[in-house]
Order: sequence, then C-alpha cells, then structure tokens
Amino acid sequence: MKILLPDTMPLDPSLPDGVSSVVYDATAPVPEEHLDADALVVWGNRQADLAAVAGRMPNLRWVQTLAAGPDSVLSAGFPDEVVVTSGVGLHDATVTEHALALTLALLRRLPQSAAAQREHRWADEIGGLQPLRPDGAVTSLIGARVLVWGFGNIGRTLAPLLRGLGAEVRGVARSAGPRDGFDVIAEDDLTAELARTDVLVMILPATPQTERALDADRLAALPRHAYVVNVGRGTTVDEDALAEALRAGAIAGAAVDVTAVEPLPADSPLWDLPNLVITPHAAGGRPVGADELIAANLAALRAGEPLRNIVAR
Repeated sequence: MKILLPDTMPLDPSLPDGVSSVVYDATAPVPEEHLDADALVVWGNRQADLAAVAGRMPNLRWVQTLAAGPDSVLSAGFPDEVVVTSGVGLHDATVTEHALALTLALLRRLPQSAAAQREHRWADEIGGLQPLRPDGAVTSLIGARVLVWGFGNIGRTLAPLLRGLGAEVRGVARSAGPRDGFDVIAEDDLTAELARTDVLVMILPATPQTERALDADRLAALPRHAYVVNVGRGTTVDEDALAEALRAGAIAGAAVDVTAVEPLPADSPLWDLPNLVITPHAAGGRPVGADELIAANLAALRAGEPLRNIVAR
C-alpha cells in the first residue's frame, strides 16, 4: 500500500508494516509514477492540480485533506467511492488564537494606535481615562455580547476564552440547543439576535448554503457600534455590502482573515476601506496533530473501520 504525503509541511506518521510513503510536490499534479497510490494526503494543493489527477488514480481509496474545510478536494471530482476525510480539529487552537487576536485588536483600537504611531502622535482619544462602556463602538470584552456564527470545533474552542474575558457568548448553528454550556440559536433566529450583538465572529465553511450569508440585510441588522470578524471563508461575506456598511459607518469596523478572491488583488477596494483589518489567511496554516490523524485514519482504513472526519458527499 502506498500513501502520498505533501511536501508543504514535515510529516512523519506512524505507518503499519506493508505501507510505504512517498513525499510529493504539492505545487503540481501527482506525478505519473505515483498515480498508483492508495491514499493521498492534501495540504496546500491547488484545486486544478487535484482535478488533473482525480480520475486517474485507479487504486485510490482515501483522500485526507489537512484543511478544516474540504471544499477544494470536493470540487476536484474524485470518484464517489473514494473516502474523503477533513482536517477538522487540527486548526482549533491556531484559528482560535487568530480570531481572539483580531477581536481584541478591533476592540482595543490597535489599528488606530498603529496609525498614531506612524504620525509620532500620542493618541489621547484612545488612551488615558476611558469609560468601560462608552457611547459608540465597544472597547472591551467585559460585558460585550459576542455571537459566534458557526459553532463547530473552533467555535467551541473560542467561546470559553471569550467568556473568560467577560463576554456574554452565544452561538449560531443550523439547529438550536445548548452546546458545551453555551446557548446556541438556529440560523432562522439570526436576524433578531444580530440586533443585540456587539461582536459577530464568523467561522462558517464554504458551501452553496453559506455563500454571502452575511449580506446587506444582516449587516443592517447589526448595531452601529458592532464589529464583524471573519476567520471562516471569504465567500460567506457579501464583500460589496460589507464595504458599503464600513463606508457609511453602519458598523464600527471589521477584521477579515479571508476574502472571496485570494490572494486579494492589489487593486481591490477592500484594502482602503475605513476600519477594516485584513490578514492574509493567516489564522490556520499549521495543522496541529496531523501525523496522529493520518496514522489513525490509515490504521482504520486497513482494518476496515470507520475513519475520523469523513466528509459527506
């Protein structure tokens, strides 16, 4: 049995007897001499390169993407009989760190501080004596109402940290009900909840159902003092509507780690929007526990047992 490992990160999973591994160049299609592989691990591959080999690997039984979102693998066109597993759980800590960093950067006015530093100006308007709950944009997580839209692994990792800093946290998912001690509302009730939200954190996957999920109507439902943070997928936000909301001051600001087109073109108007922080899809990028997941799923595959993180197709 042969398993292909990408060269985009150092991988050394435990392999059972009879299994060989080959490291391949993830910036190109799988080489002809390795199209006989039984298993393929994907990390950082281009969708076009995966599509180029999706129907040309006769022995392929399993594709393991190390990304939490399997959209590029699913769109590549692998046969239905090939099991696809995702990297759900590998990015919980790192994306949580980034989401928290972006949220705090907005609330604690770090972009404004950086601008003042470039001007060699001591910004009295954001320093010194300040009210805890001023009129306008929120400035602290203490007592802030944070809504986490997409209450999966990452959302459930982030929520306790937000609560620990004093926030009132609720989640949004397809169905309502308590999860890990947090109240989770259904998406059908989202608009009413947005009106009571100080910070909206989005961790949605890219699916046809989530495309432009945060549209003009939902942005309009947010209070003018609210912030939006997106660490999910760029396609889940209507970027034109977000741009208009920021220009009009309809929301206080936003931070996005993802955009609909990546890399974000240099001439994109998003770069120059007021009160928008952009990071270059930097929240994840470092799967924690990849070797263990690959080894566990490989052992399950050989034993005929269920694999972890199977993606429904």
